[in-house]
Amino acid sequence: MKKGLWADMANGRCRLYGILLLCLTTQASKGSRAKDLNVLFIVSDDLRPSLGSYGNEIVRTPNLDKLSERSVRFTTAASQVAACAPSRTSFLTGRRPDTTKLFSNKNPTYWRDSVGNFTSLPQHFKNAGYQTASVGKIFHPGKSSNFTYDYPYSWSLRPYIPSTEKFKNAKVCPGVDGKLHTNIVCPVDVSQQPEGTLPDIQSTKFAINFLKNYSLSQDTAVNQQPFFLAVGYHKPHIPLKYPKQFLDLYPLEKIHIASDPLLPEAMPSVAYEPWTDIRWRDDIADLNLSFPYGHMPDLHARKIIQSYFAATSYLDSLIGELLDALQEYGFANNTIVSFIGDHGWALGEHLEWAKYSNFRVATNVPLMVHMPGLTDRRDKDLNGIQSAGKASNALVELVDLFPTLADLAGIEIPTFCPEKSSNMTLCSEGLSFAPLLMNPTMPWKKAIFSQYPRPSDKPQENSCQPTPSEITVMGYSMQTDQYRYTEWIQYDHNTQKGNWSHDHARELYLDHKEDRNVANLPEYSELVKELSSQLRRGWRAALPTVKN
Repeated sequence: MKKGLWADMANGRCRLYGILLLCLTTQASKGSRAKDLNVLFIVSDDLRPSLGSYGNEIVRTPNLDKLSERSVRFTTAASQVAACAPSRTSFLTGRRPDTTKLFSNKNPTYWRDSVGNFTSLPQHFKNAGYQTASVGKIFHPGKSSNFTYDYPYSWSLRPYIPSTEKFKNAKVCPGVDGKLHTNIVCPVDVSQQPEGTLPDIQSTKFAINFLKNYSLSQDTAVNQQPFFLAVGYHKPHIPLKYPKQFLDLYPLEKIHIASDPLLPEAMPSVAYEPWTDIRWRDDIADLNLSFPYGHMPDLHARKIIQSYFAATSYLDSLIGELLDALQEYGFANNTIVSFIGDHGWALGEHLEWAKYSNFRVATNVPLMVHMPGLTDRRDKDLNGIQSAGKASNALVELVDLFPTLADLAGIEIPTFCPEKSSNMTLCSEGLSFAPLLMNPTMPWKKAIFSQYPRPSDKPQENSCQPTPSEITVMGYSMQTDQYRYTEWIQYDHNTQKGNWSHDHARELYLDHKEDRNVANLPEYSELVKELSSQLRRGWRAALPTVKN
């Protein structure tokens, strides 16, 4: 039996934690191909909320802006850790990093073998009768997904991996010397690339063919099976390799460096990530920057920002093709569309040029959810102007995606995990934010949480991605409506536990730019004490008060 927010809608009833709200039908409209709701789950790699719909006046993302107009867009959504493998493992299992025991991309572990045979998000839909398909980068490749992208547990079909992905770091970037390099800035002529294409182009074509073929099969199918299609895009992950025509959208003279390019005042050194990810690339290595606090020359800073924006527009164009196909093949009216970044990326803020930290630019991501018949419903404002799509300032987390999508689709919602949950295959450490799609302004979480490991208090070559045995410090970070507060505490890699009685450093930032750490100032001692208590109580204590 289906359970969830939308389960009773066919009978004209709906529930929302005891709050009476307008009940909308989710029956598929004329031309739709399935009775049940499909899911299109789109993931972008290293994408910060620098989109038109998020207020960026330079970046051109018309297709994502259009999706935002039919969705609820969350302004404050956080990944649980700013690195690909641990973040994806977290939101795809509904468990936080302290449960998955995966904190960086180096020497990761496969959660099913190391901590518990957890049911994943796509696996849950597969078990509920969905055809589940993975295209591109969804689970992180390698050991963290058992070198199989978690197939066949999570997927009905063998995951599709673009053949050109193997050229990710190949010498294909044209240089001013006429030679090919492994640069971070890499606009290219696609026809001159290996196999004459790029990974995200291949993924888009495969996903569109999936929709086309599914449309044809559903025309004749007796049992119309819904789909869960996950499409993972690599861009704007470095290297910033993209079709060179997108560079024309961003004249270099219109690109400005970050407004806060210096280290935050009184920032503890343990909080800094020295962007080793990009230092080895030819165009950056040629600059011979000092480690760890080398200043990126303004010209190169602008070129990196320019190419990051161009890669974002390239991503947007492909998502536009995918969403057009969803419409063309008759699935637009009965498909939930979720779009996220797996974590953020720094573009010179705080003297940083990567992820691997607890700063908002590294943890905060774009998140928008389209629910047919609900988020595209047009309402009149006080001036009589109709509009669809809304923004929510509620605090949400990527770990909330698992229960949310289950809730929206009307399948079983995972229960909250108990304190010790390694023996539970199906539970979640996130909270369904489906109620926010109906009422984006309702009271919600008091705080959201991220964390990052370090091998030492001072920046080292392995500070960004320490192996499990190298972790000696863990930074636990909490965002509230007003503040971000962090404690860096002693961490024992043998017991995989932190020692809250031994803190190395604290951070308290009063605004979102995070340019001044005031944690050690006497006038904020009482606030620090209050936030420290809240941080240590953890995510369970930050949940909203819910009436059933």
